[in-house]
Amino acid sequence: MKKSFLSLMMALVSFTLSWGGNKVERPKLVVGLVVDQMRWDYLYYYYEDFCEGGLKRLVDEGFSCENTMINYLPTVTAIGHTSIYTGSVPALHGIAGNNFMEKGKEMYCCSDSTVKGVGTTSSAGKMSPRNNKATTIGDELRLATNFKSRVIGVALKDRAAIFPAGHSANAAYWYDNKVGHFVTSTYYMEELPKWVEQFNKQNATKKNEDQKMKPEGVSITFKMAEAVLQNEQLGKGDYPDMLTISVSSTDAIAHSYGTRSEETKAAYMTLDKELAKFLSLLDSQYGKDGYLLFLSADHGGAHNPNYLKQHKIYANGWDASGLMKTINEKLAAKFGFNKLVLAHHGDFFYLDHAQIESGNLNVDDVKQVVIDELLKEDDLLYVVDCAKASTATIPQIIRERIINGYNRLRSGDIVAIPRSQMFSWKFKDDYIGTTHSQWNPYDAHIPLVFLGWHVKHGSTSLPTYIVDIAPTICAMLHIEMPNSCIGNAIQPVVGMER
Repeated sequence: MKKSFLSLMMALVSFTLSWGGNKVERPKLVVGLVVDQMRWDYLYYYYEDFCEGGLKRLVDEGFSCENTMINYLPTVTAIGHTSIYTGSVPALHGIAGNNFMEKGKEMYCCSDSTVKGVGTTSSAGKMSPRNNKATTIGDELRLATNFKSRVIGVALKDRAAIFPAGHSANAAYWYDNKVGHFVTSTYYMEELPKWVEQFNKQNATKKNEDQKMKPEGVSITFKMAEAVLQNEQLGKGDYPDMLTISVSSTDAIAHSYGTRSEETKAAYMTLDKELAKFLSLLDSQYGKDGYLLFLSADHGGAHNPNYLKQHKIYANGWDASGLMKTINEKLAAKFGFNKLVLAHHGDFFYLDHAQIESGNLNVDDVKQVVIDELLKEDDLLYVVDCAKASTATIPQIIRERIINGYNRLRSGDIVAIPRSQMFSWKFKDDYIGTTHSQWNPYDAHIPLVFLGWHVKHGSTSLPTYIVDIAPTICAMLHIEMPNSCIGNAIQPVVGMER
């Protein structure tokens, strides 16, 4: 009798905690919105120009973490999107850049030769999340609901759709300019859903026309996101679903025209209007407290050097490619091997370890020659052996970011830390664009605003980090954080739940 009673009580507890008992309170839909290259200060720089229902609404009604920083190097798109959704850093999740080297070979972050494109026959379809070695918010949500929750990613850039959605995502859709519509890969499905085929027919653009270079690229991204909600009926079932959206045009346009251009402003005005429409749709479909949305960015962006110099603010470029050539000449003269520095990606330099090993060279001796040559450049403040960064005599904040960004299988061996506002390539006096990748606030300070389910209006200037986003969302959903997460739930946000 006691055994039967105990079994009954255990069954009741299990039922109470189960989804069938509907006792775990969660929103109907989670929306992650990442705006590529959105500096934190854009929330206020453009504030007076925003309409009432878009980005201004996020500031006026949401909860803003005003001091959110990226805590690794380099600050680039693939890493940013991966780190937001994994709560982790390149040292652990393995996405060491948009491009990186592995065993001496160049790799694109989400390339996958084992899959084929769906909706395209071009190489743009041969993509998957397999290079990411960590789980995401979406993966953990699906695990928590026995894969009943659905997760879908949308972006123009492949890496911005794929890495946020995660390994177990139901779908990820990105734009192939060669065919002029959204595509996916056989990692997710064997053929496009009929509604996607119809969407593509109705919204096709000219082939080989880069939609990222137009404000219209923002519009088609939101249009696709809305189509996903409608056709997949996300948030309409018994389990919470997740939609990840990334706006790519803001990055491409700023790269070409800079942070203070009319072209960049036009992209943000389009973003604002499209976001206002999207939030209105979410309100009507799920209720203002029925969905949880966060907005952030994968990185910021530096002001154009020529623009700064016009206003007496120091900025310049250093010739990383030219220096690599000079360094290789020095190395060849000393060790008798050509091109011991294989490549550089931004401020990071990769050594040819195969040559070093076959030639029985001491890798530390090779590194020291590279370091000594780079340090001859006055505009380089520090040059660091990434594997020994923990003992480098450099400011702690930079040391920590090098360590977090260093993946021993995929990262460069040596990193140069230039003075502020220094690009790793020469530019001309008529150059008007920008770039990003450095530790400085212009690249590392990003917006982070929460809106909707159990979120009250407010803000905090307490230090928060890009890796804190995932554990915060997971804490609010009462699910486990991603398996390589090093961040912490943001208490002023999580504390609003009840």
